[in-house]
Amino acid sequence: MTEKEKMLGRMLYNANHDLDLIRERDACKDLCHAYNQLRPSQKEEGAAIIRKLFGKVGSSFFITAPFWCDYGYNIRIGENFYTNHNCVILDCAAVTFGDNVFIAPNCGFYTAGHPIDTARRNEGLEYAYPITVGDNVWFGGGVSVLPGVTIGSNVVIGSGSVVNRDIPSNVVAVGNPCRVIRPITEADRQTVFDRGE
Repeated sequence: MTEKEKMLGRMLYNANHDLDLIRERDACKDLCHAYNQLRPSQKEEGAAIIRKLFGKVGSSFFITAPFWCDYGYNIRIGENFYTNHNCVILDCAAVTFGDNVFIAPNCGFYTAGHPIDTARRNEGLEYAYPITVGDNVWFGGGVSVLPGVTIGSNVVIGSGSVVNRDIPSNVVAVGNPCRVIRPITEADRQTVFDRGE
């Protein structure tokens, strides 16, 4: 079994010396670098790079540079996807976003992790579990989503949250660790800004 097969199979794997994974990461980083060097007005060129980089894109998306990912082909975005500056997606496993997902600056989606015990970690072993995000989700600034998390649809994740467990649909969730603080209700249609108090 190859290290890539282990990576995609949710097993411990070593990406440090596997030539195929190194080549794939280098190709991905080259595309990210090219994207990040474009002028903001070069929207068509940028969209072409993202279409080449990602595994699936909708017809409407915008990714504000700088943006970084590990492989690219494990990222799937739906329609009307937007991310602000400094988004990082460590897509060693699948990262899937539904439609109408908005991501504020400095957010990270991390499928990769390392063993807690030092012996295996020092060998360079890691694992990757997928991240799935539903439709109509808004991530506030500085959110981190950890391996294996599923977030439902119609969700707001508050700024600074560390999402280490699944979040159901139709809620506001915030904190470290991120937790549901309340459902989204009809009253939210009348509110412009809510601190969640």
